[in-house]
Amino acid sequence: MPIKNQQVAERAFLRPLYADDYFPDHVLDKGTAILLNLCERIEAERPVDLQALYVLTEAATEQFNLLEAEFEAAGSEIETVAREEIAEDFWFVASAYGFPDADVEELIAARDW
Repeated sequence: MPIKNQQVAERAFLRPLYADDYFPDHVLDKGTAILLNLCERIEAERPVDLQALYVLTEAATEQFNLLEAEFEAAGSEIETVAREEIAEDFWFVASAYGFPDADVEELIAARDW
């Protein structure tokens, strides 16, 4: 399903991480797919409030938790720079879909990284 939100469609998720050789592109591609899938779910399910949005972001955060093992297998990890970039992209998604007051810590509360 193509993303309808123009702001999101034009976003290059995790962009600073792609510029750093420490982070393997093939794993970052999976992270980007998680974020795009989150956007698709938001567009399909249209959460009416922050609590409904947090349910969707929790599922996406849990997918990033699983991705940590792939980072490690590739000699990398979700460390401080990556955590901040992922969190920023989660907040960008929330804001782009009308939730600028979303708490970034709540958006990624289920994280293990």
